[in-house]
Amino acid sequence: MELLRNISQQPTNSNRMYEPNQPGSCELRRKRTEDHGHAPAEMSKIITDPATGKCYCRGKVLGKGGFAKCYEMTDLSTSKVYAAKIIPHTRVSKPHQREKIDREIELHRVLHHKHIVHFYHHFEDKDNIYILLEYCSRRSLAHILKARKVLTEPEVRYYLRQIVSGLKYLHEQEILHRDLKLGNFFVSESMELKVGDFGLAAKLEPAGNRRKTICGTPNYLSPEVLNKQGHGCESDVWALGCVMYTMLLGRPPFETTNLKETYRCIREARYALPSSLSPQAKQLISSLLAKTPEDRPHLDHILRHDFFSQGFVPERLPASCCHSAPEFHVSSPAKSFFKKAAAALFGGKRDKVKYYETLSDVRPCYLTPPSFSSPQDGRPPSPSAGRPVAPATEGLPPTTRDTIRLIVRGSLGSCSSSSECLEDSTTGSVAETITSVLRGCLENMPKADDIPNGTECSNLQWVTKWVDYSNKYGFGYQLSDHIVGVLFNNGTHMSLLADKKTVHYYAELGQCSVFSTSDVPEHFVGQVTVLKYFAHYMEENLMDGGDLVSQPDTHMPRLYLLQWLKSDRALMMLFNDGTFQVNFYHDHTKIILCTQREEYMLTYINEERVSSTFRLSSLLTSGCPADLRQRMEYSLNMLLQRCN
Repeated sequence: MELLRNISQQPTNSNRMYEPNQPGSCELRRKRTEDHGHAPAEMSKIITDPATGKCYCRGKVLGKGGFAKCYEMTDLSTSKVYAAKIIPHTRVSKPHQREKIDREIELHRVLHHKHIVHFYHHFEDKDNIYILLEYCSRRSLAHILKARKVLTEPEVRYYLRQIVSGLKYLHEQEILHRDLKLGNFFVSESMELKVGDFGLAAKLEPAGNRRKTICGTPNYLSPEVLNKQGHGCESDVWALGCVMYTMLLGRPPFETTNLKETYRCIREARYALPSSLSPQAKQLISSLLAKTPEDRPHLDHILRHDFFSQGFVPERLPASCCHSAPEFHVSSPAKSFFKKAAAALFGGKRDKVKYYETLSDVRPCYLTPPSFSSPQDGRPPSPSAGRPVAPATEGLPPTTRDTIRLIVRGSLGSCSSSSECLEDSTTGSVAETITSVLRGCLENMPKADDIPNGTECSNLQWVTKWVDYSNKYGFGYQLSDHIVGVLFNNGTHMSLLADKKTVHYYAELGQCSVFSTSDVPEHFVGQVTVLKYFAHYMEENLMDGGDLVSQPDTHMPRLYLLQWLKSDRALMMLFNDGTFQVNFYHDHTKIILCTQREEYMLTYINEERVSSTFRLSSLLTSGCPADLRQRMEYSLNMLLQRCN
């Protein structure tokens, strides 16, 4: 009963919601009577500010709360429209009630941010207190969700980015919102989101002196608030997880038929994640709704999550999104041009390159072993004449040494460079070469507890950023030397060099056309425009995935993508020169296999984005820890599954 009493007695609590039937409101409503039981006097249509003499015309009701109503209100001298929160004095007659209104005004009036509802002015007369706020003509996310039932993932990314931006600003001002929910996210005429309603907001207190009052909307309360452990920034992050879940599924995560059961689910962090959600959405929701506050991500880290980096985020939304699901196109001022470009590019019969959106549970399974003999069978192969043995194999028995050499170097044949070897090759032969090398290493590598000493890797090229937009155009990526490439859905490839002036076009493996961005052949205009869009998007929105850098190449790009493959755990990319990269979603680790100076090198980028490079011959002699071996095994199996 104490818990119910604390929630219901907040003067600007969830009872003051502006939204109709918001999912997750689960409001604790009580019937209120007017002072002395009398009905309020009819409010005047024209309201005058006693201090300034300004007159306002009161319009339609925008929303209702427990202690206030929100009206559309127009300044008669300027015609500017506001959202006016009007609180009758009779509703805040007790000192503690008035203190809460004053605190809301003092906190809100100093806030200035594009994703925070702007506070303009406040005044009072003998009947009411008036707070003039920014007018958001599209109302709130609660209204939008009521009309839409659920939102698409790109829309959720769009709204969450703006919520996080506003919330980060609040936390930097040491202000907790404490009532984040769909009804408190207002949408402007231009579809910009604004965080509003600071009736429960409070200054952040030191950990030992935090507010322990249970307040907010029941379905969005965090476990620590329910357990009276106090409010911190982590409680707002928890509410953000509830908001994300509600937008994607149309109902809050802890909604049940009774409040007691809802609170039990919250305390246990027990909720369902339907299979309809993408793996990235599930991962982000799980981290936001971590039971322990310290396990939830900081706001700075949320937008770096794979849910944002691996999915399309629209730059703007049309107003039609308020009532119907959008059709997303590449964001550009020339939308009609993109439609024409896409039609010219992919119209008629589409000869799509093979790519895979998901790969079910990939388990370690090895095919026929490589054609060389194993060290244990006593029949070592004959070493190729004239080939020096890698330094890491000096001092080993001849049998082991020869096997290592064949694994890490022999598969390149007699070519002077890998590109020469692949000139007349196919994607399949490149993959087979990498498969043989990786499988041979795993089958002969001993177990070890520590990572061996690394080596320097000169100017390694690898993918630092990527975007999957294959539902419309193709797969884009940025290399460490700042070259941007796109493998289009029709199987062709374009690279934009680091100088942003030169384009290399590959109709098929080994056949390249070069032209300037200032003189694009007419039939390539559509693809070059899409290529530039990918480059701009990754530059503006994505961060690099590691600490390895390369020198820009303004002449001939060495690398271009042949094939890519996504599973529920990782992204695999295979390049023309045999470079092979796998990015793991859950911890952002990466492995890169490439050749340098006729020797295979393996680079591992850990969770902290710090890289280590090893000769494959070193791993064969000294082994590697289980976590790196598991990633290598998973990568091999992605290769084996790529054509299934």
